[in-house]
Amino acid sequence: MAKAKGVLAGYFGATLWKRVLVGLALGVALGLILRLALGADTATALTTTWFRPFGDAFVQLIRMLVVPLVFTTLAAGVLAMGEPAKLGGIGLRAIGAYLVTTLFAVVIGLVMGAVLRPGAGVDFTGVAPAALAGEAPTVAERLIAIIPANPFAALASGDILAVIFFAILLGVALLVMRQAAKPVADVITAGAEVMLKITHWVMELAPVGVFFLMTWLAATQGLSTFTSLALLAACVYLGCLIHIGLVYGGLVRLVLRLPLRQFFRGMFDAQAVAYSTSSSSATLPVTISCARDNLGVPNAIAGSVLPLGATINMDGTSLYLGVLALFAAQAFGLDLSLADYALVAMTATLASIGAAGIPSASLFLLATVLSTIGATPEQTALMVGFILPFDRPLDMMRTLTNVTGDGAVSVAVAKWEGELDEKTYRHDAVV
Repeated sequence: MAKAKGVLAGYFGATLWKRVLVGLALGVALGLILRLALGADTATALTTTWFRPFGDAFVQLIRMLVVPLVFTTLAAGVLAMGEPAKLGGIGLRAIGAYLVTTLFAVVIGLVMGAVLRPGAGVDFTGVAPAALAGEAPTVAERLIAIIPANPFAALASGDILAVIFFAILLGVALLVMRQAAKPVADVITAGAEVMLKITHWVMELAPVGVFFLMTWLAATQGLSTFTSLALLAACVYLGCLIHIGLVYGGLVRLVLRLPLRQFFRGMFDAQAVAYSTSSSSATLPVTISCARDNLGVPNAIAGSVLPLGATINMDGTSLYLGVLALFAAQAFGLDLSLADYALVAMTATLASIGAAGIPSASLFLLATVLSTIGATPEQTALMVGFILPFDRPLDMMRTLTNVTGDGAVSVAVAKWEGELDEKTYRHDAVV
């Protein structure tokens, strides 16, 4: 009994990011062992029945928190600003930073595609075309959808942009009314603290949830996921790592003059959850918790910048779209001019903004980008059919990149606003 208590004490005494990393590594190892020992079909059936439900339950717990957490923390964040006008400055800084990093990402993707040439010599024989159902909404449709026809329906459906819009309106109204609205403001502020406390409780389950998710993924897809499209995977992973190191690292170290070690250590929990779930939206509660408790980003900024980032900051997606555009051009023998490269960069940047924060959402935007280089609908369908079975591990890295960017921009905005708690930032992660 004493030994068991000692093991539990050691487990909970370790920082969460270490426990998550152990869960991820053990899950991958167990999944590969089951696949080798039982065969692909048996391992898939076993882990789908006994492992995936527990991983899905963890993701569902996080998703449960997203809407109430975003709504309460954003409204409370506006209240904490003291002046409605301050929200405009924060929003402009955040959107500007997100757009600049997204442009860098797609340029890096194009460079990786041009240098490594992942599509050269690709054989599509035996690949079944798989056109995606539905079309990506236009820019006008996205803008109109920000205004909820029914705020309660937006809350119920989890429409994050609409929730953000309504929460900001509510926060501004409470600020303007001041003392008359104090009872409602107190409820909103207390609600934000309650949601953050629940988030901490759920995050204690992260190592277990990640373990079950990665066991299922490794058992069902194995290493063939990477070897089948090894060069494309190398382009995406290497490009994302370069983007994280140069763009986010440069922003934190060179522009903000802050140490990098604390930033990446403080974001590790969110990165691990992002990698295992492939969903920026599902990771949002963890990202807010990391930014607030590890990086010293105040509630007012974490509650406004991060929900916005989970919706419009898709650096990993834009990088991926740039790589896929070059992949398609090389595979189908399409000659691209300098103007084509510029058009792909612009289209991928704009198309990625507002992409749904769910697994494989970027494939819905592929047709938009490929149309700019002259790919036919049939070629686009062939591309989707070729990539879709192997997209999940690529999507995991893209999501990790997006979430890291959200954290970097939130720190930048807090620093520029003079509100970053550098004592908390420079301290070791506590989540």
